[in-house]
Amino acid sequence: MSREAAISGIETYFDTDIFFDDLSRRVAIRTESQDPERKPDLQAYLTDEMSPFLEAMGFQCETFDNPVERGGPFLIADRFEGDDLPTVLTYGHGDVVPGYDAQWKEGLSPWTMTRRDNRWYGRGTADNKGQHTINLAALKSVLDTRGKLGFNIKVLLETGEELGSPGLDEFAKLQKDRLQADVLIASDGPRLSPERPTIFMGSRGAFNFKMSLNLREGGHHSGNWGGLLANPGIILSHAIASIISAKGEVLVEGIRTPGPIPNSVRAAISDLQVEGGEGAPEINPDWGEPGFTAGEKVFGWNTFEVLSFITGNPNNPVNAVPPRAEAVCHIRFVPPSDVTTFLPALREHLDQHGFSQIELEPMRDAMQATRLDPDHPWVQWAVQSIEKTATRKVDILPNLGGSLPNEVFAYTLGMPTIWVPHSYAACSQHAPNEHILPSVSRDALRIMTGIWWDLGEGLTPG
Repeated sequence: MSREAAISGIETYFDTDIFFDDLSRRVAIRTESQDPERKPDLQAYLTDEMSPFLEAMGFQCETFDNPVERGGPFLIADRFEGDDLPTVLTYGHGDVVPGYDAQWKEGLSPWTMTRRDNRWYGRGTADNKGQHTINLAALKSVLDTRGKLGFNIKVLLETGEELGSPGLDEFAKLQKDRLQADVLIASDGPRLSPERPTIFMGSRGAFNFKMSLNLREGGHHSGNWGGLLANPGIILSHAIASIISAKGEVLVEGIRTPGPIPNSVRAAISDLQVEGGEGAPEINPDWGEPGFTAGEKVFGWNTFEVLSFITGNPNNPVNAVPPRAEAVCHIRFVPPSDVTTFLPALREHLDQHGFSQIELEPMRDAMQATRLDPDHPWVQWAVQSIEKTATRKVDILPNLGGSLPNEVFAYTLGMPTIWVPHSYAACSQHAPNEHILPSVSRDALRIMTGIWWDLGEGLTPG
């Protein structure tokens, strides 16, 4: 009965293909939450696949309808071992983005796990079925070795994260007492580099909105009217250029990061090497906030992006001045930014620069920015556990560059949040040919087994 024995057990689980088989079975369930016809599959994932697995480990499982109509069901599973023991909440999501079946490489299917070129392909392998499969399998290895966990644990699985987690906050408020814990330890998102373990303690917020300019009904022949009619595409492009420079520097004070990067955050990201691994794009060093490192740009600062820009008929251009232009834009932001101030700041800026005709419209609820201080005791505890298993340095990110529903855990439930990602940046998440790296998965299984083992040793913070 030892830490080494538990880690050896999880290595056997991986090396004998039981992990591959477990994940293959879960990938085969078509949990596309954006397709309303897949709601029975979302329910089946929780009741037919995950509940039996957890019940065999001594969990009490219960599924719940979503309080929001368009959201998928939830599963809460509890394993209680003692009033005097720490309690951990872990989280995952069983839903996936659409499969885009026809766009995968020849011989690959999103719903069949396939090994090729040292990659394991399948929808959900990286986001998020593979990640919560790793965490729950590691729990089982500790339980099998020790005969108990040595702590209490609660599992929350949702099935609407790819829709923006509708109903998750409302559900957490309804189940606040049942979901209370000393800490959240969960997994989603990518490592900073495939070769190095990563930990992050929050995520940048995300705010999507539309900029549009509608000047008239219908297009008009550019030979007769060009030079006489204002072109909405040109006006909108100049409006965007007033918001962000040609090199990616945000120019509107109201959407920039308030104040300097905190010292503890700057220290944590000062020496981070941002690299996505094989297949990742090449970084443009001159893009973004001047004088910042790559880590500071992604993990410590607000960014503005244009996701789409449409004017005229892009698929069949005609020689006419278009009547309308529209851009979908996106702000990623870090604490202490206040998302409610973004549109008013942009409105004031556009009006001052002669673009009062441009309309601004929020597109969906924003994900809030969250961040746990890198000096927090739970962070230091988790880093020590990971380094003990991995025997190498851990990349510490104060927050993920992307966005997660972490505000539910950090704000609604009020607990410190620790995320240990098991994917990598070039995994084709949300795209055709999604995959995981077996080397990262095996490493992650060992790391999570070490974390769960150390939680039961009685040396946790608090």
